[in-house]
Amino acid sequence: MFRAISNKLASVFRTLTFQSSLQPQAYDRSLLVLVLTLMGVGLVIVASASMPEGIALSDDPFRFLKRHLIYIILCLFILAAVVSIPITRWHKYTPLILLLSTLALFSVLLIGTEVNGSLRWLRFGPLNIQPSEFAKLSVVLFISSYLLRRQKEVIDTIKGFIKPLAILALLALLLLLQPDLGSTVVIVVIMMGMLFIANARMISFVGIAVALLSVIILLIVTSPYRMARVFGFLDPWADPFGRSYQLTQSLMAFGRGGWFGEGLGNSVQKLEYLPEAHTDFIMAILAEELGFIGVSIVIILEFILVYKAFSIGRRALQQNFVFAGYVAIGIAIWFAFQTAVNIGAASGVAPTKGLTLPLISYGGSSLITIAIAVGLVLRIDFETRLSSAQVRITKKVKKKKSKPKNIPSDIPSFAPNTVSSIDFDTESDKTIDNAADNTADNTSSKVSKSVPDNASSNDLKVE
Repeated sequence: MFRAISNKLASVFRTLTFQSSLQPQAYDRSLLVLVLTLMGVGLVIVASASMPEGIALSDDPFRFLKRHLIYIILCLFILAAVVSIPITRWHKYTPLILLLSTLALFSVLLIGTEVNGSLRWLRFGPLNIQPSEFAKLSVVLFISSYLLRRQKEVIDTIKGFIKPLAILALLALLLLLQPDLGSTVVIVVIMMGMLFIANARMISFVGIAVALLSVIILLIVTSPYRMARVFGFLDPWADPFGRSYQLTQSLMAFGRGGWFGEGLGNSVQKLEYLPEAHTDFIMAILAEELGFIGVSIVIILEFILVYKAFSIGRRALQQNFVFAGYVAIGIAIWFAFQTAVNIGAASGVAPTKGLTLPLISYGGSSLITIAIAVGLVLRIDFETRLSSAQVRITKKVKKKKSKPKNIPSDIPSFAPNTVSSIDFDTESDKTIDNAADNTADNTSSKVSKSVPDNASSNDLKVE
């Protein structure tokens, strides 16, 4: 069974990366290489940042590296499986995916595992599943399906704009009860961004955006630990060993890194000074060890990933693949915002929030959901290219030919149709050739029947 799965995975990746001389590229090969590169960078940085904590927990410096490697291998299998599933299947089962995601968020409140004062994980043996990560993906699918069915209503009336907010309110409530404000904000941004891309009325958009922003501010003001984070963000050095401890340690890591860093593995802040060094603050360790150059490279790679997802979504919308186009754009918004918040929190540009850096940070649930999202983008790109690469035959051009001499008028003349251009398709070429041969044979038979029996070969002349 394992051999069959391995062969399937190998065949899918050969399809992803192979390009023959007769067929155009079926997938965006550079996107796949980009994703694998980010996974490789994440594996190296997680290995470096997690060694001290692995030693402290189990005397195994490679504790988190082994788990992260297992997650990456699992993500490759998931990526291959998702690429093989048509987008229509995802559209069909979107309500079920949203329902399962909602039930998972509800079950966290009942049987969830508490870590650092938050109920965000479901434990299945050695695995911890974070349902809030899967909720982000389900929101992207739900809004895409809604815009496919009600885009005109969203554009014309405020009623169509408000309807999906009921689902948003339910998910936000379940997330805030954990509590998890960071994932709530990500879901709000994804939904509002997709509605904005769908050309919703600006008055409705601004009104709802102001209302949601007011609710977020109210949640911050009424929560002491959230207020402490905000004040720590505004003035981190006022209490460097209290509410601003993580941020000040992260800023020290950025400062020590300089232009080229201290060298891979030479970070000081990872030595139990900076909490969550391999998850939420992995960019600080990367900055300390690889410097400004390393940080810039990672940011550029993440930006290219977001840009490619946007481009694939735009191309799908141009070909009238509404659901697929909005899915790709929603994933791009998700990646862009989460990347900006993670890097901003580590560098002191944004308040501290527990969000991972896509494809870089340690975290099984985050890696799996992002692998599913990347697989969806690759599948959308494949179906878009497949649609645009169908055989296109230009308008047939009939050539005028003079009638053959000494042939009765009731004999039809034959002028084969000319095909101007064919993009590619071997089977279609064969069909066109066979059709032309059959037409020629039929015409020849008609000519032979119409010519009198006593006609000589000199009587039939074709110019």
